[in-house]
Amino acid sequence: TMKKVFHTAAAAVLGLSALTIAASSVLAADADSAKLAGWTEGAEVIHVEGKVPRIDMISGVIYSQIKSTRTVRQLRMTLEIPRTKVKKPAVIYFPGGGFTSADHEKFSEMRRALANAGFVVAAAEYRVVPDKFPAILEDAKSAVRYLRAHAAEYGIDPARIGVLGDSAGGYLSQMTGVTNGEKQFDKGDWLNVSSDVQAAVTIYGLSDLTTIGEGFGPEIDKVHESPASTEALLVNGPAFRTYPGASIMADRKAALAASPLGHVDGSEPPFLILHGAQDPLVSPTQSAKLFRALKAKNVDAEYVLVDNAQHGDLPWFQKPVIERVVNWFVKVLKPVKAEEAEGAVL
Repeated sequence: TMKKVFHTAAAAVLGLSALTIAASSVLAADADSAKLAGWTEGAEVIHVEGKVPRIDMISGVIYSQIKSTRTVRQLRMTLEIPRTKVKKPAVIYFPGGGFTSADHEKFSEMRRALANAGFVVAAAEYRVVPDKFPAILEDAKSAVRYLRAHAAEYGIDPARIGVLGDSAGGYLSQMTGVTNGEKQFDKGDWLNVSSDVQAAVTIYGLSDLTTIGEGFGPEIDKVHESPASTEALLVNGPAFRTYPGASIMADRKAALAASPLGHVDGSEPPFLILHGAQDPLVSPTQSAKLFRALKAKNVDAEYVLVDNAQHGDLPWFQKPVIERVVNWFVKVLKPVKAEEAEGAVL
């Protein structure tokens, strides 16, 4: 019993000592806080380590000028640049829009996640219908060349540039990747540098312009066979004067030349393909066919099918999808974590 009393007393003394030490530490901390500039009674004092670099955003960057007889059209991109001391890989995002719009400042969730992971991220607009193919691809390649030509200015490693897009932007990301080395699509400025890319991600993109609605039934087939469908306008142009327009099915050779599947030859960079199994606009078979074609040519390709996702709905903006894309780009293009540089990159 005496032993038990002794242990109890000892524990009490130790507990009191611990409380005394803790109280002393608090008093010391309060005393230190009282010495801080700006301190006053009731102020909450916290300490924050500066470990995450800032992201500098530059909007309205002109990456290409399309000149005609009486006009000059300027194509814009928005850049997000981690303020670090190392050369960084870059990813260019091409937005979706059904070939009728290219609002490039969309998908901010994905773009900022990539920037936080150490990538320079460029979101680029591009020409849409009634501009015919290959204008859209020429613009994508111009965007790649612009970043490569200005790599030193933006802190980019020119040997590590990837592309990303959703829907029509996914089509454009695919086309940029599968046409590595096809110089006929290099038009405009910065022709002294390559437009080849080292990685491509496509999210519910189009790989074959003749089968976009495959499996959706005869009514949808009829829509896609119309000369007024956006894929028909992209490849064949609008009706004008004596030209009545043409279905995408009218010239299968031209349609294939404007489709990613028409260019797969085994020289492609690594690909990540994502599609929603419930997509009601772009048939999931578009991504399945691209995956099979790339694998048949021994291209490094991964295919992710989101079982409950449709087309541009909420699952695509959630953490699992964004992390899957970011982690894949990290694996392929290998950014390094770095401390913040003094001052901006520019």
